[in-house]
Amino acid sequence: MKQLHYMIIFLFLFVAGWSCKKESRINYTDGNAPAPAPVTNVKVTVSPGAAILTYKLPSDPQLSYVKAVYEMQPGVFREAKASYYTDTLHLIGFGDTLVHRVQLFSVGKNEKASAPVELLVKPLRPPVLSTFSSITMNATFGGVQISFQNDAKDNLAIALMLDSTGQNTWTTVNTFYTGAPLGTYSVRGFDTTVKKFAVFVRDRWSNRSDTLIKSLKPVYEELIPKTTWSALRLPTDSWLQAEGYRLEQLWDNNIRSIFASTNQSVLPQWVTIDLGKKVVLSRLVEHQQEADHFYAGSAVKKFEVWGSNDPSPDGSWEHWELLGSFSSFKPSGLPLGQTTEEDKNYAWFKGEDFSFNRLLPAIRYIRFKTLETYSMSGQVVMAEVDLWGQQVP
Repeated sequence: MKQLHYMIIFLFLFVAGWSCKKESRINYTDGNAPAPAPVTNVKVTVSPGAAILTYKLPSDPQLSYVKAVYEMQPGVFREAKASYYTDTLHLIGFGDTLVHRVQLFSVGKNEKASAPVELLVKPLRPPVLSTFSSITMNATFGGVQISFQNDAKDNLAIALMLDSTGQNTWTTVNTFYTGAPLGTYSVRGFDTTVKKFAVFVRDRWSNRSDTLIKSLKPVYEELIPKTTWSALRLPTDSWLQAEGYRLEQLWDNNIRSIFASTNQSVLPQWVTIDLGKKVVLSRLVEHQQEADHFYAGSAVKKFEVWGSNDPSPDGSWEHWELLGSFSSFKPSGLPLGQTTEEDKNYAWFKGEDFSFNRLLPAIRYIRFKTLETYSMSGQVVMAEVDLWGQQVP
């Protein structure tokens, strides 16, 4: 027993001594060591707004990392670093296709830098410019509509400005943040007088495109009152109401309450609404549910809007006219399950905005036909529907 007691004491002292030695260990850096030799055999591969450098590292135990210093914009310099575990360095943030001078350094553990290796980089056309060249801006109901294409799926800001005085006094009225490959969105709330609008694109490094300026006259529209709306259940309407989530909650002016069909419902499915009066529609706004079915689950992904003034009592599609076909749009462009505050502001708080691309006839009845949801489970969940346009006297 006494022998076991001594063995335990010995092991405790050994571990304690080993730990102390480990903690007192110091990594020695020679402050007097010379800077490492420069990298060699540098090769450049350019891409839109960027470049990749590959090189041969010097054989020096004091080497810590490789650093590139380059001018992104006149007077704006950026550094890029890569450890000695790799032979590749990425240069990003170029906002043009000009020739940029780059200096490449080897840096030692004592932070001494080698003589620079100088090279010239001419990046390909960056997303901030290619996206701007794709932009169209036209008048729409209540404002302007902007369409864009962003093949690189880069994170960009599209800024809309208004000449508030008519004397080129520009004020930013909306900034739309997106990483989507393409999209169309509208900025509304303007009267129907001719105004000068301007749009430009900016990236995360503050590179900015040229500016597109147009004089446009927004088309008159108003929010269609919901006090006359009612549900019209026709024989072929295929949805089954989930308990407590009534169809009327689509127009109760509360984006926190929802309409939901059951999981036993099938797709496609449609609901029919009697607006109580004839209206000429300019656009439809659909608010997604804030949480579980937000760009996911049973949120609407693809749908059609149909109109009629004389719906068949048997529920057939006779006397119905297709007014528009639409697909859900996510500003961030992120994959399923990932969203941003910009997505939430667009699809829940403001509501997804779907404009009809032609002048429509005045109609009293509409059918909202869901073709696809994000999960394709059969259930459909929506928080609110708004209609804009003009009421017929």
